[in-house]
Amino acid sequence: MDALAMKKLAGEFAARYVEPHTLIGIGTGSTAYWFIQALGEKMKQGLQIQAVATSKESAILAASFGIPILELNDVDEIALTVDGADEVDPRLQLIKGGGGALLQEKMVAAVSRRLVIVADERKQVAQLGAFPLPVEVIPAGWKHVRRRILEMSCPKVELRGGTQPFVTDHGHYILDCYFGQIQDAHALNLQLHEIPGVVETGLFLNMATEAIIAHADGHIQLIKRES
Repeated sequence: MDALAMKKLAGEFAARYVEPHTLIGIGTGSTAYWFIQALGEKMKQGLQIQAVATSKESAILAASFGIPILELNDVDEIALTVDGADEVDPRLQLIKGGGGALLQEKMVAAVSRRLVIVADERKQVAQLGAFPLPVEVIPAGWKHVRRRILEMSCPKVELRGGTQPFVTDHGHYILDCYFGQIQDAHALNLQLHEIPGVVETGLFLNMATEAIIAHADGHIQLIKRES
């Protein structure tokens, strides 16, 4: 089974978690795409739900399948959010933001009772850090933020998009930070947040409650965070 098939398997499996007449969070990315598509099929069969999207891209896709989209400001709590990840460690700590929606993803996750991660086996890691850590920053001071991060023993920090910077849905830039293996994700998260100009980091710590991991042999691995 190739990567695309694994993503499809995980995304479609997650659609089973959605109960009728609930408010859900809809993630962003290539695996979340299959979750949204599967929900669209269930809508045709009579499923009634409402959703909050983690990006404009996901909102447009979900609406095309007839899923009613609400603004985050208009809801108090989300029952379930299904989203992807760039890395998942054994304790369900995550690196997210490869798709550029990390700020909205974290805001939606923070008001969700359950955050279920859908991923293929390639996203499983023993320790976070092989994937460059996305850090969302204010455009006006990104060079100063980049310099501060380099001073934190980070060998390489790149502005996503280079001379034509990638701009997030909220009008910010993203710095991709190549820390390598992250020994203490909580400490690093705090350090980054102390830098003026940092909006949010791609470290999602103690947020995911479960993960659905699709494997190349076709089996699904279910992981729950230990309380």
